Amino acid sequence: MGFNPTGPRKLGPSTYKPALRDGKPKTLVSLTSARKPMIGLLFRAQQHAARGYSYSAFQAHLSSSNVDQSATLLRRFSSEVPASEQMNLIKQLRERTSAPIKDVKSSLVSCNWDIDAAQKDLRKRGVVLAAKKSSRTAAEGLLAIAQDEKRAAVVELNCETDFVARNDVFQYLASSLAKLALSARDPGELVFPFGPDYLENLNVNLDHPKLSGETTVQSAVTEVAAMVGENVKFRRGFIMSTTAHGVVCSYMHTCPQPGLGRLAGLITLEAEDSNAPLDALQRVGKSIAMHIVATKPLFLSKELVSASAVENERDILRTQAESSGKSQMAMEKMVEGRLRKYFEEVVLLEQKYVVNDSTNIKSVLNDLSKEVGSKVTLGNFARMEVGEGVSKA
Repeated sequence: MGFNPTGPRKLGPSTYKPALRDGKPKTLVSLTSARKPMIGLLFRAQQHAARGYSYSAFQAHLSSSNVDQSATLLRRFSSEVPASEQMNLIKQLRERTSAPIKDVKSSLVSCNWDIDAAQKDLRKRGVVLAAKKSSRTAAEGLLAIAQDEKRAAVVELNCETDFVARNDVFQYLASSLAKLALSARDPGELVFPFGPDYLENLNVNLDHPKLSGETTVQSAVTEVAAMVGENVKFRRGFIMSTTAHGVVCSYMHTCPQPGLGRLAGLITLEAEDSNAPLDALQRVGKSIAMHIVATKPLFLSKELVSASAVENERDILRTQAESSGKSQMAMEKMVEGRLRKYFEEVVLLEQKYVVNDSTNIKSVLNDLSKEVGSKVTLGNFARMEVGEGVSKA
């Protein structure tokens, strides 16, 4: 059939015959109005063909314009990947990396839905994002502990929210850092506190579905920060050990899983007799470690309280006593009585035992010595809490 470029062909009576139903014409939309859009498209296509506007002309027009050709090709490729397959790739990459869905999709689109290339792209982006977030306050997180018969290592890994602290990748990294601290060279000190520089350049071997391979501690922390979308910092740690016949005992409070928590208490108990059973020391030691978490002692014994601390407390108590208006002798008795109360609050051996407040820690150790048939001494203790000392302003 010929085509008239000047306009649509008029329909005559012989061209259009209405369909009949039971001898009556069907109600139809006008054939003329229905065919106009199609005829218009055909007319414009014929005009372009007459002008020689082929695919090569289209490419030339594209290159001469400001259109981003890569973006055009990406959109063509995205349309070629079925929607169900796109969702499957997003899900897989999300499971691999734990990155936010928005970042996952963006990397997949920019990498033509190549999941391996997108995973590398996410890691590159993560370093930049982690650097931007490094100035934000990270006062939440977890403590992780690793120990053997003679030593224990506790580390603090911080993040911004307790939601991230429940993330399995974050928890795995915290546990890995504690194990690394325990396996590192022996510092040669019974109590050895350390900062991030002690571990950050050491290699750690990770074996987690979302975090694997050998890398430095600093790189691992940065990668986890990129995954969770928050500032993540390895803040501090300490190692406690005993060289005598004894044990290192620990207690973790608010534990999402064994070896993790928000509060930690550690002590060393040592027996003079090398034949003394250590299981009794472990049992009582764990209970005293829990006591330390609850009561926050500052000193092991009265002898270890500094003279300046005692004198400062005595001045405060004396000022309080003078306001009572009592005699000098009565005021001195008040000061000494309140000073004993102060020692019971801050000195571990003088504190009332939280398990049984009718006795104190010194008496608990005496009872333990009788049980094992050898004098037992408390060597060192430590208490740590997530975020303590971090300004949250």
